[in-house]
Amino acid sequence: MNQQVVNIQRHDGIFEVELNRPKANAIDLATSRLLGEAFKEFRDDPDMRVAIIKTAGERFFCAGWDLKAAAAGDAVDGDYGVGGFGGLQELRDLNKPVLAQVSGMACGGGFELALSADLIYCTDTSSFALPEIKSGTVADAATIKLPKRIPYHVAMEMLFTGRWIDAQEAKTWGLVNEVLAQDQLATRVQEVARQLASGPPLVFAAIKEVAREAEAMKFQDAMNWITKRQFATVDTLYDSDDNLEGARAFAEGREPIWKGR
Repeated sequence: MNQQVVNIQRHDGIFEVELNRPKANAIDLATSRLLGEAFKEFRDDPDMRVAIIKTAGERFFCAGWDLKAAAAGDAVDGDYGVGGFGGLQELRDLNKPVLAQVSGMACGGGFELALSADLIYCTDTSSFALPEIKSGTVADAATIKLPKRIPYHVAMEMLFTGRWIDAQEAKTWGLVNEVLAQDQLATRVQEVARQLASGPPLVFAAIKEVAREAEAMKFQDAMNWITKRQFATVDTLYDSDDNLEGARAFAEGREPIWKGR
């Protein structure tokens, strides 16, 4: 792993991935592949319970696709790696929580990288935009995801015009979970990460798989899949010790001990 571009820290079940490409943290093909390998490592490590995606610096979270690299020959449709662009948004079977720690501007593919997380925390100076329209291309992942995350007309305005929204507007539309001062962001994200790392991993896995797969299903079909244990994670959960641990802990007046099995 190139520790100058993608830095990984592991502690207490928390897997932190930091992108460090000054000055805008833009992503080229090589960086995308490194990020994909990092998140694949997180996905496959049973000791890691929750991931944080963050970037170096305060001005840019991520400017998205590296246009300078593209001008030098990086193909837009090149090999982004195992997780697609940014290593996260197309990574299969990632059934663990991911938090985005957004400091500064998140635009284009950088905005899409944040959208790939389950929870988004940003600073009060953060801002978001999809400027692809101005360069004659489509923000593919955002075009799929954003109208499902915020009101349709707001999402389409962002896609059609490329306009920026600030942190408070992002909070108004439910795009981010919390807006924090710069000096409070990392502390709050670590607090939430520790809470999730101590939670029931098999339940988290079931939540993520059901939420992801049910998007393309009718409500009753999805419910039937749950009750008939046709989701792999739900089937694993229902046969697990953890499935009974919550009730046992409540009856015994203690905190549950989640073992992930």
